[in-house]
Amino acid sequence: MSAILNDSGERPLDAPDLFINRELSLLEFNDRVLEQARDTRVPLLERLKFLCISSTNLDEFFEVRVAGLKQKAELVNAPTEADNRTPSEVLRAISSRAHALVEKQYSTLNDEVIPALQNEGIRFLRRAEWKPEQRAWLAQYFEEELLPVISPLGLDPAHPFPRILNKSLNFIVSLDGTDAFGRKIDYAVVQAPRALPRVIQLPAEETGSGPHDFVFLSSIIHQHVGDLFPSMRTRGCYQFRVTRNSDLFVDEEEVDDLLRAVEGELPSRRYGDCVRLEVAHNCPESLCKYLLDRFLLSREDLFQVDGPVNVNRLMSLLDTVDRPDLKYPAFSPHLPSELGPSGDLFAEIRASDVLLHHPFDSFLPVIDFVRRAAADNSVLAIKQTLYRTGPNSAVVDALVEAARAGKEVTVVVELRARFDEADNIELANRLQAAGAHVVYGVVGYKTHAKMTLIVRREADGLHNYVHLGTGNYHPKTARLYTDYGLFSCEENLGNDVHEMFLQLTSLGKVSGLARLLDAPFRLHSAILAKIAREAENARAGRPAGIIAKMNSLVEPQVIKALYAASQDGVPIDLVVRGICCLRPGVEGVSDNIRVRSVVGRFLEHTRVFHFANDNDPEVYLSSADWMDRNFFRRVETCFPVTAAPLYDRVRRELALYLSDNSQAWLLGSDGRYERANRADGEEELAAQKRLMEGPG
Repeated sequence: MSAILNDSGERPLDAPDLFINRELSLLEFNDRVLEQARDTRVPLLERLKFLCISSTNLDEFFEVRVAGLKQKAELVNAPTEADNRTPSEVLRAISSRAHALVEKQYSTLNDEVIPALQNEGIRFLRRAEWKPEQRAWLAQYFEEELLPVISPLGLDPAHPFPRILNKSLNFIVSLDGTDAFGRKIDYAVVQAPRALPRVIQLPAEETGSGPHDFVFLSSIIHQHVGDLFPSMRTRGCYQFRVTRNSDLFVDEEEVDDLLRAVEGELPSRRYGDCVRLEVAHNCPESLCKYLLDRFLLSREDLFQVDGPVNVNRLMSLLDTVDRPDLKYPAFSPHLPSELGPSGDLFAEIRASDVLLHHPFDSFLPVIDFVRRAAADNSVLAIKQTLYRTGPNSAVVDALVEAARAGKEVTVVVELRARFDEADNIELANRLQAAGAHVVYGVVGYKTHAKMTLIVRREADGLHNYVHLGTGNYHPKTARLYTDYGLFSCEENLGNDVHEMFLQLTSLGKVSGLARLLDAPFRLHSAILAKIAREAENARAGRPAGIIAKMNSLVEPQVIKALYAASQDGVPIDLVVRGICCLRPGVEGVSDNIRVRSVVGRFLEHTRVFHFANDNDPEVYLSSADWMDRNFFRRVETCFPVTAAPLYDRVRRELALYLSDNSQAWLLGSDGRYERANRADGEEELAAQKRLMEGPG
């Protein structure tokens, strides 16, 4: 990497070569996820799961990130990020890296995962392997399940190329001969029914199959496609899938009802502009070009794959195949006895702050917090933000019961939580029907803060009980994502949360907060000030240091501040799960910065910021990453952990992640990651595994 110097011979901290491109960094994260599928230490069915996750991640990457870049390239093809690349330049780099990643996905599937599954008696049978009994059963399946709902479309002037649903399974068929009306038809499109599974299990008793023999739906369609065109000869049949722009557009200046606007935009997601075409590896060049022309795509957008075009649908096997020996061992989260069903939750919180680290600690106390408030006659009001909760949420059930019981229930629902919009609209309607006050945040700013406020009348007056978290009020993801949650009855913190809710409902300006750092107002400047304070301490020879754990690090001013602090001698350790635009280890700039990413059984989701502060250390937990959107375009909370036992716990747990030599990846200045290796004789340490053994 060539250095760019200013007129004084110094390296400017905003030099483009000091910033890793965010899109390429995101692809690097997906590669680390894929490496879990290649890691033989991971149970086999979990390896399949990680392969599917990498496929799903790549889908969303094209639906949102690539789609946005294509729009920018068409409008104003000028640099918009700190690395100073134009959208067209980034798209070319993405194409190269994504093609290599897809090739790696399918080699992992075909050369590693499928053979390993076969060794365990879990087989995907190709058509050439079907026995007579299996052929007969599959022919009957085609007649009874597929044929009644499938609609083959011969293409001619009266039957133009159909609209293809985003990420749906389709087939392009080349034909010889004439149709029933004596006309020559060259091509047809067959769309796989959406209601049918993409992997079909063969019944052992009827087909003589093994207990875990499967056939791809695409194989059944390939086998019987000729039956769909009885007067013609099928020359070829090739699966394909198109990915479309799935970002919702809502004109924030014109909209007068956000719920109706989002609801109206949801159907368009299925048929947005095309951004990627996946086809079978053996699809002829002429048909590839034909499809690219139909979808207005270029050669760079074409991915020819040796296997199913929808790898993520293999995730269904984890529920179908009952093989506990091929999955992670069962894990029961820790439930502190004082927060159990028989304990007095409010008394415990009033006595001292309570910290939970999910999924190592159970999420049940969070649900119980709202449930007990709903049933407690002393509770006057409940206020909560909901970003992602899932379609069947125990938290929403409790809020509904509280509203029906006559309590003041106010819920701030973020309708634009990407890909959860429909669920959020449904729960908003349900809450309103129960009598809750429902608002949809602030137009132009996503409400990403995770907070609950319960107002309770007690003998000495009203008290605010709060829960603040780094993750969503979603019981399912609480078992899969690592997140912190803090219960508190501390007066200043409670007042701050009360002020935050007033701002979200009344839209009035908050005069001042005692404990919380809030976005889009104070968080960015506060983080910059704390980094600058550590730099000042280092220059003065006082104790200084920064440890920050987050999902993404993108915002240029924060990165420049970290570079400056590094130059002043501040030791900086960053645990960044996904996107990291900062280059560590650059001589004279980031010598004192180390970056690692931990990818394991659970998705790392905690945001933790630790500042040494001249031996008066501070620890903050946050709903926000260090990204432009979190600092400037979202409502976020960042809250301190002040109780000494809780601070000590967070610091110990951070130390585990910094010592992880099993599931950690180290970022180099070239933007590439390498696994953290154990030194000779060093004991293996996996942070997540250690935390599963008990509280930190």
